[in-house]
Amino acid sequence: MRMFRKTQPLAVLVLRDAPDVVAGLRRARETATDSERPGLEHALVLAEDAAARPDAELRGRWVRQRLAAAGHEGPVGSVEAIKVLRRAEPGLTLLQAVTYAREAEAAETAEA
Repeated sequence: MRMFRKTQPLAVLVLRDAPDVVAGLRRARETATDSERPGLEHALVLAEDAAARPDAELRGRWVRQRLAAAGHEGPVGSVEAIKVLRRAEPGLTLLQAVTYAREAEAAETAEA
């Protein structure tokens, strides 16, 4: 019964340094020469885009990378993918692996 199960925390922590990168680029832009400014503006747009990506999308990318490193080429939401992911990351519970695989599938669908 679900009411007696302890909720498992998510095992994959998304670390974000993009906000710090964005702040650094903004500071650099303030003192940039006219020739440096266009490159910094472009870098700032890219960094802001990275900072805006949701955690689920980043976890989905992590899943695809782990599966690719393990040699899995099939659908990320398949039973085989879940097995491969859990072998690659033994600390993942079945629920976590399924949740992450679903996030990876959703991210793939959004990209298409």
